[in-house]
Amino acid sequence: MELYFVRHGKTEWNLEGKYQGGHGDSPLLPESLHDITLLAKRLKNIKISHMYSSPLPRAKTTAETLIKDLHEKIPFTIVDDLREFDLGIMEGRKFSELEEEMPEVIYAFRHQPADYDYSLIRGESFEQVADRTTKAVKKIVAENNDQDNIVIVSHGAALVTLIQSLLGTEVADIRKNGGLSNTSLTHLQYDNGQFKLIKWNETGYLNKKLESSDTI
Repeated sequence: MELYFVRHGKTEWNLEGKYQGGHGDSPLLPESLHDITLLAKRLKNIKISHMYSSPLPRAKTTAETLIKDLHEKIPFTIVDDLREFDLGIMEGRKFSELEEEMPEVIYAFRHQPADYDYSLIRGESFEQVADRTTKAVKKIVAENNDQDNIVIVSHGAALVTLIQSLLGTEVADIRKNGGLSNTSLTHLQYDNGQFKLIKWNETGYLNKKLESSDTI
């Protein structure tokens, strides 16, 4: 089974450097619709069996736009446990402000997950996100056939945590491959109970130089 993980298109809050989290949301930028079209071209020779998405509008809109641009009738399912981290009091706040107010928390979230104290922001831990997202994907795998190609649309921090957890990475090393860019594609293969990384954070098809605000 081939699993293609897509981070949603870039949003207004991504551009403004604000945390969105599991409850915040903002619209996709107009340029993101173009990027999704380019992603569809990248996927056009892959027969997609089913597409799944987080319920948050930025992910759901990305998935729906991708299906439209692929010009195929693809079954589509919303999975609540694919939503982004609950970032508590961080949601809607600017990165720069929070780096001044709580530098240790922000640094740990971005670089040292094992030291992240989620209680300080009244949010979710890496372990909690790993648990709910991996359970969701294992359920998706169980519901599909061995030869299927599955697309899963979710969020930057949640996807990094999910994918690395599927690969057996410890929480302390979850950031070892870096982050994921908006409208990026990460490819895993599933065979006989094991997940194997084929490609991490593919973005070449977007034909542009990425900005710092594109990746988390």
